[in-house]
Amino acid sequence: MYGGGSLGLMGYVSTATAVHGRRVLGIVPSAFKEKNLIGKICGKELKVSTMHERLLKMMEFGDAFIALPGGFGTLEELFLIVS
Repeated sequence: MYGGGSLGLMGYVSTATAVHGRRVLGIVPSAFKEKNLIGKICGKELKVSTMHERLLKMMEFGDAFIALPGGFGTLEELFLIVS
């Protein structure tokens, strides 16, 4: 399960995971999908309305979390998960 996108590190990890036969679930806010900000999604896609709903779904489906280098949004999600 990941934030849903094929760009940057998130894209490399999700693509490698799918190529090696593992299940991948991309959780994508509809605004990102509509503006094509995420590229191609590998695996299954779960479309959500907001970034907050995306985080809630990630917390619902995830057992553990890994944050790859990113920006302020990555830090925000990480801090919300650990708090």
